[in-house]
Amino acid sequence: MGTAARASGSALTFTNGRSRRLMLHRNLQDFSQLRKIREKPAVHIPPVTRQHCSQRRPVQADAGRGCRSWASVRLLCSPLTSHPQGQVLVERKVASVRKAGIWGEGDPRPRSSLQDSAGPWTFLKGKAAHQSGLLQQLLQQDPAYDYDLIVIGGGSGGLSCAQEAAVLGRKVMLLDFVAPSPRGTSWGLGGTCVNAGCIPKKLMHQAALLGQALTDSRRFGWEYSQQVKHSWATMTEAIQSHIGSLSWGHRLALREKAVTYVNSYGEFVEHHKVKATNEKGQEAFYTAAKFVIATGERPRYLGIQGDKEYCITSDDLFSLPYCPGATLVVGASYVALECAGFLAGLGLEVTVMVRSVLLRGFDREMAEKVGASMQQLGVRFLRKFVPVEVQQLEKGLPGRLKVVAKSTEGTETMEGVYNTVLLAVGRDSCTKKLGLEKIGVNISEKTGKIPVNDEEQTSVPYIYAVGDVLEGKPQLTPVAVQAGKLLARRLFGGRSEKCDYVSVPTVVFTPLEYGCCGYSEEKASEVYQAENLNVYHTLFWPLEWTVACRDSNTCYAKIICNKLENDRVVGFHVLGPNAGEITQGFAAAMKCGLTKQLLDDTIGIHPTCGEVFTTLEITKASGLDITQKGC
Repeated sequence: MGTAARASGSALTFTNGRSRRLMLHRNLQDFSQLRKIREKPAVHIPPVTRQHCSQRRPVQADAGRGCRSWASVRLLCSPLTSHPQGQVLVERKVASVRKAGIWGEGDPRPRSSLQDSAGPWTFLKGKAAHQSGLLQQLLQQDPAYDYDLIVIGGGSGGLSCAQEAAVLGRKVMLLDFVAPSPRGTSWGLGGTCVNAGCIPKKLMHQAALLGQALTDSRRFGWEYSQQVKHSWATMTEAIQSHIGSLSWGHRLALREKAVTYVNSYGEFVEHHKVKATNEKGQEAFYTAAKFVIATGERPRYLGIQGDKEYCITSDDLFSLPYCPGATLVVGASYVALECAGFLAGLGLEVTVMVRSVLLRGFDREMAEKVGASMQQLGVRFLRKFVPVEVQQLEKGLPGRLKVVAKSTEGTETMEGVYNTVLLAVGRDSCTKKLGLEKIGVNISEKTGKIPVNDEEQTSVPYIYAVGDVLEGKPQLTPVAVQAGKLLARRLFGGRSEKCDYVSVPTVVFTPLEYGCCGYSEEKASEVYQAENLNVYHTLFWPLEWTVACRDSNTCYAKIICNKLENDRVVGFHVLGPNAGEITQGFAAAMKCGLTKQLLDDTIGIHPTCGEVFTTLEITKASGLDITQKGC
């Protein structure tokens, strides 16, 4: 039997039923659905009088014993029919939505009324909440499901979405389970970025830069006689300790926001229902009104003899308990070049085997300059070869491996012996074992990625996706974080902002960093036509490199401008020290419509690398010399 309501003057008495809903009097039609979180005794809302309003005293929904888990509603209006001018107080034991930006300050209740409340109290400014639609979204929760939202995947995007939804007052579960790599590597909460991506990569990049700084320091007067060595074990121990603190911080954040975290693998079994399987094989089932897929990607293997038995990937490298020694890096992605770069910077012998081109998808000129700068540091490149077999010659840590490779342009073969083989040939989306086919979610047959609309909604209306699993979107941590946060706000906060996937800045953390934002020169020519572009460029010599006698014509800056839009900057590229820091600032300017004239009008900070963009004069079309002779 459904919920029954009995009217008595202005008062209403509610009797609990299977629907677990409270239906208010027609005077409260804009507050028409209030979800009862737990079955409790009948609730009585007494009449509202002008005395309550004049004394700023709340009208309390008085429940029986044990009503501490209610989403109890306290109304302060004069009268109820003019509710937009009043305030609505909402008690939530497990969550608050203060970040919604429409919360009142203080607590208008008498101190005595606080004694019966076991949970935190928050309250909405009624007019703002009513007009924005947030109040309705807070109160219209479907009791037919265990959760309002279940997020599958505990990486950057999943964490962002889950926490934001919880802050907005929703009941949220996050499922996350990391299957061990073929070498047995696994990790905790935080996803690839925290555990086997951005964070450890940047820290190892920094370790390599410190080695270069030691070399440069002698030119600046630093004298030391002892031989300087690098300890791989010390470095990895410190990095893993930091990663552990980050992962623990994520768990605490989920706990503080009352997100239910379950370390289990999520798989759809039917509409609105998932099976969660933990590492012991124990199963549990949960339902939700909405789901977000944020499972990311894992490194791809070659499918050749010996690859999973003897090779490692970026999943394994950052926690490797021993120095990898002479390393063959297979691949030419940014992951491949970043890993090759910091390994070389740590003093290891590094070879990169490239099937076709470096940094596919990036500006071709910049990619080749990145490769040239790495060659100057001693990295060896084997072009147009692919491995066909990996054999173990000696066991050990790291041991010795023989790699047989063949040419991509003929019948030539070659062999090489290395201590470690690192595969960085791409990544595969973690979508194939989620049971998405059971509920009709479309997946790209070619890539395994999930097509979505501009609101991250999949082919099934109640299922959304964020992060690296998306088809045709940038695979970057800040993108996933932003998309997850904005998605939660649209679903549960009455907001409409969408993630902007255009002109997203990024950086490749090779020894000499490459930062970019907007179009590559090739893509800009395709979109705007080459004759409509001005390409300004120059080589530059960082002041820090002069005394150290480092090459004066390695660092490079380039902007691509659209003539038809007053020379608006549509592509920004820089190869040099701290390129990431430089690019971040100019990316904001590009969002504001940066033009070449605005750059010319900007006074540079001297002496810095970034100031070179305020003095660009030479276009590629002019053919003038851009080499540097000095500072």
